[in-house]
Amino acid sequence: MPTRSMLHSILDNDFYKFTMQNAVVKLFPNAHARYSFINRGEHAFPPGFGERLREQVDAMAALRLTSEERHFLEVTCPYLDPTYHDFLEGFRYKPHEITIDQQGEVLNVTIEGLWYRTILWEVPLMTLISQIWYEMLDEQRDSDELVAQRTREKIEHYGELGVRIAEFGTRRRHSYAVHDLVVSTLKRYGGSTFTGTSNVHMAHRHGVKPLGTHAHEWFMFHAARFGFKMANTLALENWVEVYRGDLGIALSDTFTTQVFFEGFDKMFAKLFDGIRHDSGDPIEFAKATIDHYEHYGIDPRSKTIIFSDALDTHKVEKITRFCEGRIGMSFGIGTNFTNDVGLKPMNMVVKMTETRPEGDQWLPVVKLSDIRAKNTGDPGMIHLARRILSLPQ
Repeated sequence: MPTRSMLHSILDNDFYKFTMQNAVVKLFPNAHARYSFINRGEHAFPPGFGERLREQVDAMAALRLTSEERHFLEVTCPYLDPTYHDFLEGFRYKPHEITIDQQGEVLNVTIEGLWYRTILWEVPLMTLISQIWYEMLDEQRDSDELVAQRTREKIEHYGELGVRIAEFGTRRRHSYAVHDLVVSTLKRYGGSTFTGTSNVHMAHRHGVKPLGTHAHEWFMFHAARFGFKMANTLALENWVEVYRGDLGIALSDTFTTQVFFEGFDKMFAKLFDGIRHDSGDPIEFAKATIDHYEHYGIDPRSKTIIFSDALDTHKVEKITRFCEGRIGMSFGIGTNFTNDVGLKPMNMVVKMTETRPEGDQWLPVVKLSDIRAKNTGDPGMIHLARRILSLPQ
């Protein structure tokens, strides 16, 4: 009997994966990409983990978009073209795009194929790794009652602060069951405080809004295709070309926030609804963002910062105190919602490592975070990028 997938839907993925996929299909249909699993937490994987993961990856081939799910996307996301809905309806995961190798306690996972196809693997792959890890760890998590109570207390506390909160926790969730419970609780008790979820399946299942725009890989690819100097500008211009003013939150830190603001000119500052913060000191980032808007004569209160870097209640309170009355703000909270179950969350990422924009030449891609420990990519290319962008080595 075939293995049943731990994923309940092809939409059990972050929304920005689908919005980027739509853009890649339109603009870069011939581009190829490679991704790698990065074990930041240096977790020791138990015997048989690779085989369990392989079974689950293979089971994803059976996932497909249902007519009900397609209708949800058509109604909820009118900026996605009908041709993309047709494409997604015919899309099937190809497990051969994933290579899994376990040597002792070390797990190696890589992805390779056309970018418009491989772009969907990252989030569900991390979700599977996380859920299998906790199943094989065989340690008791907190009860559903306690998880729901804790989630309710958090969202009600955020409501008292008067802020807007989204759930961004798909990739490092404890399990599907916990994720489902969390979103259900947030909807039940969140009221206007809870704005939606990054997970499209959970948005459909619970009748809330799917949220997201683009990720670091969008900018990383543009750097490989067009050069580091033009990467941010062309990535944003191409986004506008596809979405014409919709999905207007720009990600700021792929090549440091400093470099981002150098290219985020008055046109972009007016055109985009706001900016997402994903690394570095959030207060310093808010100060820089306010100054940037004021420099161009734009009222910062008309714009929004989406904060999404490892947030908890304490960080949200601190950011709110600073931003209130100065600039619009919203918060995307991930692991603190979907993996706050009494066990230590995993620390891992899956990142694009190389791309073949056109022709036969593979090029390494890099991310230059505001926190150097979060940099990813070939060290030589990181050094080159920093030199080209006039950043300290």
